[in-house]
Amino acid sequence: MSVRDANPVDANHPKRVAIVIANPTISTTTGWPVGFWWSELTHPWFVFTERGYQVEIFSPDGGRCEADALSDPRDPSGYSETDIISLGFLSSPKLVALVENSRPVSGLAIDAFDAIVVAGGQAPMFTYEHATELQETFVAFHEAGKVAAALCHGTALLRYARRADGSLLAAGKTVTGFANVEEDFADEATWAMGALERGKHLMPWRIEDELKAIDANYIQAGLWRSFAVRDGNLITGQQNFSGAETARLVCEALGG
Repeated sequence: MSVRDANPVDANHPKRVAIVIANPTISTTTGWPVGFWWSELTHPWFVFTERGYQVEIFSPDGGRCEADALSDPRDPSGYSETDIISLGFLSSPKLVALVENSRPVSGLAIDAFDAIVVAGGQAPMFTYEHATELQETFVAFHEAGKVAAALCHGTALLRYARRADGSLLAAGKTVTGFANVEEDFADEATWAMGALERGKHLMPWRIEDELKAIDANYIQAGLWRSFAVRDGNLITGQQNFSGAETARLVCEALGG
């Protein structure tokens, strides 16, 4: 039986999705505060809630989470000023409170949810190696036949997530995540602004390189193109423009 067949849409019993965002930390490469990326939370949230799904927000440690500044549509840089979905989310005190009081992954009851979606941002690259409870929870969703999804730098989790037998969950799987060409673009833009010394990198390692190194079949659609891929009940999205596409594949896997 496929995941799709096992999860038909039922208006009387709406699907439940847990979205995990990263706790804030300090980048070891730049010294800057880093966190999650707004559109990787809000765009999937919009897709899911439009379908009547119930969504809850978790983080590895729980508590207040903070986003990367450039992902905020109100940021003076104007980098994300066209992201009206995030702007709408931010205008709701009720929704913002869910980010300021995220639930810890330790309280995520797998039986109570149909899918887990791990959002990105810069913080996962520095924190998910030690987020063992999140790693175990993500694998448990997958091994239970439920949908396990990650996008952008949230796919950093796949570098560490192992099954009970010690094998890496992503090995042999077709996956995507933040591409080298996008890391190059981000580094070059930061150098050009004088915000980072030329030759240094924003990220301590690269998603594409590491997923290939663990024998995952890494694929991508090109610079800043919305893209997501499904391999069974494992779903991955390429970057911050892929939140809605990732969510749509989750919905497809859940039956609509």
